[in-house]
Amino acid sequence: MGAANKVPGVSGGIVAFVMGFYEEFIYALQKFNLKAGALVFTGRFKDFYRYVNGRFLSLLFLGMIISYFSVSKLLDYLIEHYELYVWSVFFGMIIGSIYYIYKDFNSWNSKTILCACLGILAGLSISFLSPATQNDNLWFVFLCGIISVSGMALPGFSGSFILILLGNYVLLLVDAVNALFDTFVLIVTRDFSFMTDLEHLRLLKVLFVFTLGSVVGLVSLSHLLGYILKHYKFKTLALIMGFITGSLGVVWPWKKVLFKQDDLGQFVIDTNGEQIIENYQRYLPDINLQLGYALLCIGIGTAIVLGLEWYGKQRKHIK
Repeated sequence: MGAANKVPGVSGGIVAFVMGFYEEFIYALQKFNLKAGALVFTGRFKDFYRYVNGRFLSLLFLGMIISYFSVSKLLDYLIEHYELYVWSVFFGMIIGSIYYIYKDFNSWNSKTILCACLGILAGLSISFLSPATQNDNLWFVFLCGIISVSGMALPGFSGSFILILLGNYVLLLVDAVNALFDTFVLIVTRDFSFMTDLEHLRLLKVLFVFTLGSVVGLVSLSHLLGYILKHYKFKTLALIMGFITGSLGVVWPWKKVLFKQDDLGQFVIDTNGEQIIENYQRYLPDINLQLGYALLCIGIGTAIVLGLEWYGKQRKHIK
């Protein structure tokens, strides 16, 4: 989930959905309520740990953190050097996810079909929005945290892609995260020069506010989703399935980046010296060897998801 949340177009919630622990994840987050606060306030930490399903959440978030700083580093490299094939794998994984979810859904009626169609329209609409420019205002960063974390709670809703649309993907998931990683490295080497580096401290402050917004968003959204899943489960699942289907437009492998230009035709540069992304132009591929490799990668992505499904069934069978 950590690696998936880092990649634009891919939702960590899809991982939870496919692996079969999505509802457990949402209901565990719901436990962060007044009762949990009372347990912490009275010093009953063991009871708090059991109440919020601490073992499940701690292992999940530990895995996410590890993958965020390790697997995602590998993904950054692969996207830079083998972008088409990486997106092809993601495209295949989402196709596999759609198949996995649809095949066991037996509650189709006029209302669930309508919800699925609305989800598809919402996913397609988000796919073709144009990105904004970078903004490091702390209130806006806090809002970005609330919005972006929805990718963990809503399968098919890519928080990273939303950050691109908001213009803050590079600031929050690249620069700020790298600043935190560099901080750990400097502390280990007993180099505390970063404490006088104003730009470094600014990025750490931005990351702290973004993380705070993410926590607030994740806990509050989980309560809302928990209520909806309890009272409107099949309509919600149909909406999620539609949204995942619509999100295929986000990870369409054959696309090129369109960079923003000024009136003179010059590329617009942000404060980090990077060209500002204006939108993505999707196209149909030519029939060549590269297309064959991309289709193979799509097959691999689909096989990964179906393999995870098979593994999950085997574990249930053993139990």
